[in-house]
Amino acid sequence: MIEYLKGDLVELQPTVAIIECAGVGYEVNISLNTYSAVQGKKHCKLYIYEVIREDTHQLYGFYSREERSLFLLLNSVKGVGGNTARMILSSLSPRELIDVLITENASLLKTVKGIGLKTAQRIIVELKDKAAGLDAGAAGSKKSSGDDGSPIVIQYQVQQEAVAALTMLGFQPAASSKVVNALLQEHGEAPVEQIIKLALKRL
Repeated sequence: MIEYLKGDLVELQPTVAIIECAGVGYEVNISLNTYSAVQGKKHCKLYIYEVIREDTHQLYGFYSREERSLFLLLNSVKGVGGNTARMILSSLSPRELIDVLITENASLLKTVKGIGLKTAQRIIVELKDKAAGLDAGAAGSKKSSGDDGSPIVIQYQVQQEAVAALTMLGFQPAASSKVVNALLQEHGEAPVEQIIKLALKRL
């Protein structure tokens, strides 16, 4: 069982990180919270959850133990798999998710793509007491302040990364591109993770 990976951050996308450890490159599925936390870093440490089945071997990585704990809690709820749990953690920060569970805010939870009212209520009922004992801290709250290139180039990069991330999350490229372009018109200087979060509420 892999507890964590610590190494060079070779490649980073809003949904995937490639970490090289001792000459081996590991593809790790990440949330937008983790993406925000490691963006701009050359080296990073991600806490790992492995999914091993006959037809797949996937790694999910998290910047903090708290976010991984929330992922595992979500994954324990019937009907909530790894991708849905990652979707929730890409739409809400760990602190926001804990607040949603403790305050039983099903209306906010069901704004996450793929989460209906019944599923939101089931998640809250099953996880409210467990979430109360978690301290999510400030995991995944940092944003990159770097500025490379012109605003037009940066916006193009944001558009490309956002559409690619949404496609990997299961949305149609054409619909994703349309929503992302509209959001960039409204929020031209927003970072890619914010654009993706906003898009998840519109798709």
